[in-house]
Amino acid sequence: MNERQKYSWKRTALMLIGILFIGMCVAFYRMSGFGVDAFSCMNLGISGFLDMSFGNWQLIMNAVLLAVVWFTVRNCIGLGTIVNMVFVGYTADFLCWLVLQQSGLNVTMPLRIVFLLLGTLFASMGCACYMIADLGIAPYDSVAFIITKYSGEKISFRLARVMSDLTVMLVGVVFCVMAHNRVWEIIGLGTVVNACCNGPLIQFFRGRLEKLLK
Repeated sequence: MNERQKYSWKRTALMLIGILFIGMCVAFYRMSGFGVDAFSCMNLGISGFLDMSFGNWQLIMNAVLLAVVWFTVRNCIGLGTIVNMVFVGYTADFLCWLVLQQSGLNVTMPLRIVFLLLGTLFASMGCACYMIADLGIAPYDSVAFIITKYSGEKISFRLARVMSDLTVMLVGVVFCVMAHNRVWEIIGLGTVVNACCNGPLIQFFRGRLEKLLK
């Protein structure tokens, strides 16, 4: 694929839509109060401990990871990497602020369930768009590739992803406990649903979205 084909308007649009959807998924998971994905779990735990906005901390964490990726698996970096690391956290912060603080919405249990379902839907749709665009992956998504590479490929990508997800979830829980915040808002049913449904739904949406690039 040449550079002109790679950075076509369709791929760029898919990348931007995917990242917007991922930011929306994080917001919906947070508003559901049922737990979030692994990386967001860590960042919410640490940002709560530091009394810092989620968007600001996520940007800092992504910048640190980007430096590691640059020296290890540089081929994973692209335009989508930079857009992802800057905009996902702030998109989630903005939507949470808009819905929870400005609208005065009463978040009832049925609405929390709707938020959980929307978060799961947007997570898979966002990842499908992002992966099809093939314009670079998020710094955290590169961690599993780093583990696989430096294990001499003795650790599979799937196992490396499980290892990294479990590690960051543990870090998030530890910081959440130290901050005396409610652990089940960052790890819970939403975390399990994300882990179980994301893969199959991503595959489902990829099969339909790939036709857009043909």
